[in-house]
Order: sequence, then C-alpha cells, then structure tokens
Amino acid sequence: MDTLKPAEGGDIAELMADLGRRARKAARRLATATAAEKEAALHAMAARIRARAEDILVANREDVAQARAKGQTAAFLDRLTLDPKRIEDIAAAVDSIAHLPDPVGRVLATFERPNGLLIERVATPLGVVGVIFESRPNVTADAGALCLKAGNAAVLRTGSESFRTSLAIAQAMGEGLFEAGLPADAVRLVPTRDRAAVGAMLAGLDGNVDVIVPRGGKSLVARVQEEARVPVFAHLEGICHVFVHAGADLAMAERIVLNAKMRRTGICGAAETLLVDRACAGTHLKPLVAMLLDAGCAVRGDEAAQAVDGRVVPATEEDWRTEYLDAVISVRVVDGLEAAIDHIETYGSHHTDSIVTGDEAAAEQFLAEVDSAIVLHNASTQFADGGEFGFGAEIGIATGRMHARGPVGVEQLTSFKYRIRGAGQTRP
Repeated sequence: MDTLKPAEGGDIAELMADLGRRARKAARRLATATAAEKEAALHAMAARIRARAEDILVANREDVAQARAKGQTAAFLDRLTLDPKRIEDIAAAVDSIAHLPDPVGRVLATFERPNGLLIERVATPLGVVGVIFESRPNVTADAGALCLKAGNAAVLRTGSESFRTSLAIAQAMGEGLFEAGLPADAVRLVPTRDRAAVGAMLAGLDGNVDVIVPRGGKSLVARVQEEARVPVFAHLEGICHVFVHAGADLAMAERIVLNAKMRRTGICGAAETLLVDRACAGTHLKPLVAMLLDAGCAVRGDEAAQAVDGRVVPATEEDWRTEYLDAVISVRVVDGLEAAIDHIETYGSHHTDSIVTGDEAAAEQFLAEVDSAIVLHNASTQFADGGEFGFGAEIGIATGRMHARGPVGVEQLTSFKYRIRGAGQTRP
C-alpha cells in the first residue's frame, strides 16, 4: 500500500497538491463503488483500528504528554485521551456507519415531460471533502467513514495536539481500505502540522477539494469562512437557548433545562442561555435558577434573576453572545414569546433553540419563526446530534442556509444530478 509519510517542513505546496490529486483520483473510484464494496471497506477499516489499537495508544500517550506539558486544561486532556474502550467505541462507530443505507444512487424525484423525456434526480457524491477539525481523535474516524459511505474521498486536517493519534487512526483506516480493494487515498490525514497546509486546503488544492467542513471553535470557523475559496458547511458556535414559556409545566421545564445545560457542558448543543417568560417568572424563575446553582452551574443573570438568588452574578451584554462550553449559563426574563424570539434572533447563532410550553399555538409560532438549524418543542437542546436524528453519526452541525443544515450525516454529504432518458427527441 502506497502511504503518505509524516512531513515536518519541506515543500508544503507540493505535498498538498499531491494529496489533492490523490484524493480526486480516489473520489472517481468511490463514485462507482457499490454499496457492498463500501460496507466491506468500512468493516475492514474498523477491524484495522482494532488491530492497530496499541499503536494508536502509543501515539496518543505522546500527544497527551505533550498537551499536558503545554498546560492544557483537564477537559481538553480528557477529550484528547484514548484508552482501549474509547478505541473500541471509535471502531464500533465505523462499523455502525457501514450499516447505514447507501445514500448514493437514491432516486429523489422522477417525472415525464410532455415530449416523452423521462427525468430522474439522483443522489451523487460531492467528490472530495476537506475536513478541518481540532483535537478530537475520534473525528478522524467519524469524518473519514461518513465521507466514504457517501462515496466521497476525505482530506482530513487535525489540530497539532492530536496529530500523532489522528495519523495512526487514519493509517489504520487506509490499510482497511486497501485490504477491501478501494484506494487508501480515499481517507487521508494531512501529514504535517504546518499551518500552511490549512491555507492550501482553503484554496481548494488546485481545484481538487469540492467542499470544506470546519469542526472546531469560533476562531477556526471564522478563518475558514473568511479564507475559503470553495463552498463551506459552516458550523458556528452553539449559542443555544431554552425558553420557558408562560404555558410551561415547571417539572418538565426543570428536567429539560437541567439536561440541556448540564448533561454535557462542552458540546455545541449545550444550552448557554435560559429565557423565562415574565408571565411565569413568579413561580418558575427561582426554582429553575436554584436547581442550576445546586447542580454546580454558575448563573449570570439579569436583575430579575439576581433578585431570586444571591448566588447569581450580574450578566453583561457579552454574556448573551457567549458559548461557555462549561458549567455556566446566562439567565434573562423576557416579556413573552415575541421578546424571546427577538432575543434569540439578536444573540443566537442559528444552531439549536428550544421552547418549553403546553401552549401548542405558542410552540408552533416559535418553531416557525426561530431561524435556527434545529428548533425543538418540549425537548432538550442536547438532541442536536446526528446519532439522535437516526443519521448514525455526523460530521458536524451546519448552521448556514445552503445545501446542508443541521446534523451533516451521510445524506447531507451528497449532491444530485439529473438523468434524462429519451427516444430520439430534439428541441424545436
């Protein structure tokens, strides 16, 4: 199997150009791969990840030691660290993607024109997908497997802190592809930490990258959106809201708010702002704020929130625009549904927002007017996840309005073309 060796220094432009050419060639082969071929390749990739577990762990220990020496936070180190169970989880996720329905070749629409032309709209791969992500080693496997299932080649660029780990995972996946008879170049990790590699990807690798998917913090996504010369599936920060409407059942609101904020505070679907309708603030605000504080969540609130509990600290204007990714939440009392929607439109990131209410009319208005990729009624924002949607996995949550929006799973990693069958028709 031909491999790309790690490259520190050297001619980055030529390295990346070669990577792009290889990916394009692999994409042409994948576009015609059968569902059975792709399924077999994914199972082989999962098997090689398991077989290479010790190599991956060795690489991961080096990455973790380096990150610890740099003073990275405990939360960062936890996201970076692998153990045998986490490696098995990574392999199992690849296996699960193998069992998803093949999104390529789906007939999306059929119609016949008056002249007898038969027209079909058919799902096709995007081509070459560039994925730029920060230091979560599992993304290497998830992104590569999802792209492959959708018939795409993947060029993956990880953060420097997980470089060794991600490279080991990608090499194992390449071995699985090769064993299954598909090109190893279908899933490649950029084999250098050099930041110039990101610029090359954003420029499109000489026309060989069809779309870029950034997965990471605000600064990464901002750079990608600013510099990319190819389409981007944007994933901005998740400034997610829960609005407790006047018609909300308090017990339900408590369950949803606690889960939305505290189940996992570091994910993009975690609630960052709680809005409480003034009409129910007298009964709902104090117990909701106390519940969050007692659960270990810091609360930054407006005057009304401060008045119900002395532990609440004043919120600043910046708090309403902040993705904490931590056990911190901002709380504000608003004058009804319209004011809640206005707040979300002003400060939100169009990611995920939820209303808690027993008032069906209010819920329908919220669902219709809140312009976010995911809008929920009486459910936690932490359902913003491809797995929870039944997509099997996701490459990210797209917050833009073009093509893919919400969880980007295998179906969203496809485009379409028209197939037209005639019987000798010519245009008059």
